[in-house]
Amino acid sequence: MYFIMIIKTTILYFFIMFVYRIMGKKEVGQLSIVDLIVTILIAELAAISIENAESSIFVSIIPIIVLVAIQIILSYTSLKSKSFRHFVEGKPTVIIKNGRIVFSEMVKLRYSLDDLVLQLREQGINSIEEVKFAILENNGELSVFDKKSSYPLPLILDGVIDYSVLNDINKTTGWLYRVLKDKNINLEDVFYAFYAKGNTFVIKKSDLL
Repeated sequence: MYFIMIIKTTILYFFIMFVYRIMGKKEVGQLSIVDLIVTILIAELAAISIENAESSIFVSIIPIIVLVAIQIILSYTSLKSKSFRHFVEGKPTVIIKNGRIVFSEMVKLRYSLDDLVLQLREQGINSIEEVKFAILENNGELSVFDKKSSYPLPLILDGVIDYSVLNDINKTTGWLYRVLKDKNINLEDVFYAFYAKGNTFVIKKSDLL
């Protein structure tokens, strides 16, 4: 029995290592909800197979393959569809804007003031008034930019305008189209455009390798 457990553990170790290579390189703190769910389920399936020495190892391998296939499909769909990505993974949320807390967003996310103060303190921020933007990322980490920093605000991603960012910088869609016209670029040709230090920077799809 112990010999079978050793063989199963060895096979599953290398198989899961191969599986994570297929899923892509990500740090633990960067795991999305989908990645985290798949990780937990893979660990459970591997544990069940190792504990049940009499069961076939394929009882765990087949479900793991299915999970990885689902993860790859969802990741690819999220890459192509911004709305689907926001549905599955959520989206970064502005918690502090120009030194003022956005309580309505905190309530939606069930993110307490104690959590906010703790994460600010961990980053050496003593006063909320020092913060220009604080953004709660999808993985729960807080990105903080003080008023001396210049945070690049994403205006366009893969040809899709982020209207919430336009609102944050008090700009209109007409202004953005004029910027693109001055640069002789069409919206659908934009891979990424961001706003920083009063300027708009654009990366075209044709610029990509």
